[in-house]
Amino acid sequence: MESRRDVFQAIADPTRRSILGLVVLQAMTPGAIADNFDSSRQTISKHIQILAECKLLEQKQNGREIYYHINAKKMKEVADFIEPFRKMWDERFNKLEAVMKKYKPNKTK
Repeated sequence: MESRRDVFQAIADPTRRSILGLVVLQAMTPGAIADNFDSSRQTISKHIQILAECKLLEQKQNGREIYYHINAKKMKEVADFIEPFRKMWDERFNKLEAVMKKYKPNKTK
Protein backbone atom coordinates (compact mmCIF):
# COMPACT_ATOMS: atom_id res chain seq x y z
CA MET A 1 0.00 0.00 0.00
CA GLU A 2 1.43 3.38 -1.02
CA SER A 3 1.46 6.26 1.44
CA ARG A 4 -1.20 8.90 0.95
CA ARG A 5 1.17 11.80 1.55
CA ASP A 6 4.35 12.90 -0.14
CA VAL A 7 7.42 12.12 1.97
CA PHE A 8 9.24 15.24 0.79
CA GLN A 9 6.34 17.52 1.70
CA ALA A 10 6.31 15.86 5.11
CA ILE A 11 10.00 16.43 5.78
CA ALA A 12 9.86 19.97 4.39
CA ASP A 13 8.26 21.07 7.68
CA PRO A 14 10.85 21.96 10.36
CA THR A 15 8.68 20.65 13.20
CA ARG A 16 8.38 17.26 11.53
CA ARG A 17 12.13 17.16 10.92
CA SER A 18 12.62 17.90 14.61
CA ILE A 19 10.25 15.08 15.54
CA LEU A 20 12.26 12.70 13.37
CA GLY A 21 15.41 13.89 15.08
CA LEU A 22 13.92 13.12 18.48
CA VAL A 23 12.64 9.64 17.73
CA VAL A 24 15.78 8.59 15.89
CA LEU A 25 17.48 8.53 19.31
CA GLN A 26 14.75 6.56 21.09
CA ALA A 27 11.12 5.52 20.73
CA MET A 28 8.80 8.06 22.31
CA THR A 29 5.14 8.50 23.21
CA PRO A 30 3.21 11.32 21.57
CA GLY A 31 3.13 13.15 24.91
CA ALA A 32 6.89 12.87 25.33
CA ILE A 33 7.38 14.18 21.80
CA ALA A 34 4.97 17.08 22.40
CA ASP A 35 6.83 18.05 25.59
CA ASN A 36 9.75 19.14 23.38
CA PHE A 37 7.69 21.77 21.53
CA ASP A 38 5.79 24.97 22.31
CA SER A 39 2.92 23.83 20.08
CA SER A 40 -0.23 22.16 21.38
CA ARG A 41 -0.31 18.39 21.75
CA GLN A 42 -3.02 18.31 19.10
CA THR A 43 -0.74 20.09 16.63
CA ILE A 44 2.14 17.73 17.38
CA SER A 45 -0.20 14.74 17.05
CA LYS A 46 -1.13 15.96 13.56
CA HIS A 47 2.56 16.16 12.64
CA ILE A 48 3.10 12.64 13.99
CA GLN A 49 0.11 11.40 11.99
CA ILE A 50 1.55 12.87 8.77
CA LEU A 51 4.93 11.23 9.42
CA ALA A 52 3.21 7.92 10.14
CA GLU A 53 1.13 8.16 6.96
CA CYS A 54 4.38 8.61 5.02
CA LYS A 55 5.74 5.57 6.84
CA LEU A 56 8.65 7.59 8.26
CA LEU A 57 7.40 6.74 11.76
CA GLU A 58 6.07 3.43 12.98
CA GLN A 59 4.12 2.83 16.14
CA LYS A 60 4.36 0.06 18.66
CA GLN A 61 1.93 -0.58 21.50
CA ASN A 62 3.44 -1.29 24.91
CA GLY A 63 0.61 -1.83 27.37
CA ARG A 64 -1.56 1.25 27.23
CA GLU A 65 1.17 3.41 25.70
CA ILE A 66 1.90 3.89 22.03
CA TYR A 67 5.53 4.52 21.14
CA TYR A 68 6.71 6.00 17.87
CA HIS A 69 10.05 5.06 16.37
CA ILE A 70 11.84 5.81 13.15
CA ASN A 71 11.30 3.55 10.15
CA ALA A 72 14.93 3.10 9.14
CA LYS A 73 14.04 1.30 5.90
CA LYS A 74 11.89 4.20 4.69
CA MET A 75 14.49 6.76 5.78
CA LYS A 76 17.11 4.84 3.77
CA GLU A 77 14.85 4.96 0.70
CA VAL A 78 14.65 8.74 1.07
CA ALA A 79 18.41 9.05 1.60
CA ASP A 80 19.13 6.84 -1.41
CA PHE A 81 16.89 9.00 -3.57
CA ILE A 82 18.60 12.20 -2.42
CA GLU A 83 22.19 10.93 -2.68
CA PRO A 84 22.75 11.58 -6.43
CA PHE A 85 21.57 15.17 -5.95
CA ARG A 86 23.89 15.65 -2.97
CA LYS A 87 26.82 14.40 -5.03
CA MET A 88 25.93 16.72 -7.91
CA TRP A 89 25.77 19.78 -5.63
CA ASP A 90 28.99 18.81 -3.85
CA GLU A 91 30.76 18.71 -7.21
CA ARG A 92 29.32 22.07 -8.24
CA PHE A 93 30.29 23.74 -4.97
CA ASN A 94 33.79 22.26 -5.18
CA LYS A 95 34.18 23.74 -8.67
CA LEU A 96 32.91 27.10 -7.45
CA GLU A 97 35.33 26.99 -4.54
CA ALA A 98 38.23 26.28 -6.91
CA VAL A 99 37.25 29.25 -9.08
CA MET A 100 36.91 31.52 -6.04
CA LYS A 101 40.36 30.52 -4.76
CA LYS A 102 41.87 31.60 -8.09
CA TYR A 103 39.94 34.88 -8.12
CA LYS A 104 42.00 37.96 -7.33
CA PRO A 105 39.88 41.02 -6.59
CA ASN A 106 40.78 44.21 -8.43
CA LYS A 107 42.09 46.62 -5.78
CA THR A 108 42.36 49.70 -8.02
CA LYS A 109 39.95 52.10 -6.37
